[in-house]
Amino acid sequence: MTEETPTPPQKLGEIGLSNYAPYLMNRIMGRYNASLRVEMAGLGLTTAKMRALAVLSVMDGPLIRELAVLAVTEQSTLSRALDQLQADGLIRRETDAADSRAVRVYSTDAGRAAFEQLWPHMALAQERMFRGIPEDERRAFTGTLQKMLANIRKHEI
Repeated sequence: MTEETPTPPQKLGEIGLSNYAPYLMNRIMGRYNASLRVEMAGLGLTTAKMRALAVLSVMDGPLIRELAVLAVTEQSTLSRALDQLQADGLIRRETDAADSRAVRVYSTDAGRAAFEQLWPHMALAQERMFRGIPEDERRAFTGTLQKMLANIRKHEI
């Protein structure tokens, strides 16, 4: 019984950047973040701060480690962003009732208001990305992204 030699993966030059999904996803997110920079700066926000406020707009009181995963931000970067958000009165931190070593993060009224100011710009940026793409293709694409995330997920959240 002989084992077949696995076929070596194609080289990037053979695939091409325009067919390499991670490259395309990075380009898209780079453009998305850049399109929001002016509005974020006007609110005193960075990408890390915006992502934290976005998560807090739909989730009440996640642990800092959960927030880091959901905001797709390194915990050290998030920690600095949270310090600044707290200093600006946009979030508050509370010790977890079940574990005194853990900290939960909550948006304040001012934090929710700042995010609500930014949200229309975020929604418009998403709409621009999907311009000319039918709704069924949008849903299929989002479903594919969810499956891809499940394939590479390191955390349960």
